Amino acid sequence: MDNEWLRRWREGRIGFHRDAVHPALAEYWPTLGAVEAGKVLVPLCGKSLDMRWLADRGHPVLGIELARDAVEQFVAEGHGAVSRYRQGVFEVYRQGSVEVWCGDFFHFHVEQALELQAFYDRAALIALPPATRQRYAFHLAQLLPPGARGLLVSLTHGDGPERGPPYSVGADEVERLFASNFELERLTVTPPDERGWREQVWSLVRRGPGREGPNGRIRVASE
Repeated sequence: MDNEWLRRWREGRIGFHRDAVHPALAEYWPTLGAVEAGKVLVPLCGKSLDMRWLADRGHPVLGIELARDAVEQFVAEGHGAVSRYRQGVFEVYRQGSVEVWCGDFFHFHVEQALELQAFYDRAALIALPPATRQRYAFHLAQLLPPGARGLLVSLTHGDGPERGPPYSVGADEVERLFASNFELERLTVTPPDERGWREQVWSLVRRGPGREGPNGRIRVASE
């Protein structure tokens, strides 16, 4: 899977990249109650313009991306001086208030995450095959302190659970992966596009010690 992503970036097969800020981020991030100027984690970030949107609103941003081509393109397409330095196994690119750590998300440890207070996942969960998603959800939870808030965009399509990326990740799986460590609220479900794909937008809040997960019911914004 890692080699496939590296090959896609190398060959320019990046149809998953958006040339504009995701509308769900602009609409729902201001409603989350995330800590003002809190540092935001963006896993598997690619060269997402969403990171610059968050930075423009006062958030330091820490993206993590395996593909060096993506990181190089991100800073080349940005503005301002770029500094490079190493943090353990990661090579860090810093431009303005955005840091992109080039390396494997699963090698990013809690000792490196002490300043994180929020997160944003537009295309990380749905980029991972089924066998890896549980590991991702658990690792994300370990990196975030109680009360940390985030926005998750999942995707469903009719091509089967093994077809991807992007993979189809429905509400039942989102609950199974995250409800033990996060309070979940589904904010919206988009109408299907021309391919029959639908996005679900979720608000997540990291649970604190002693706060058990719900009894199998997802809160919906309209309730």
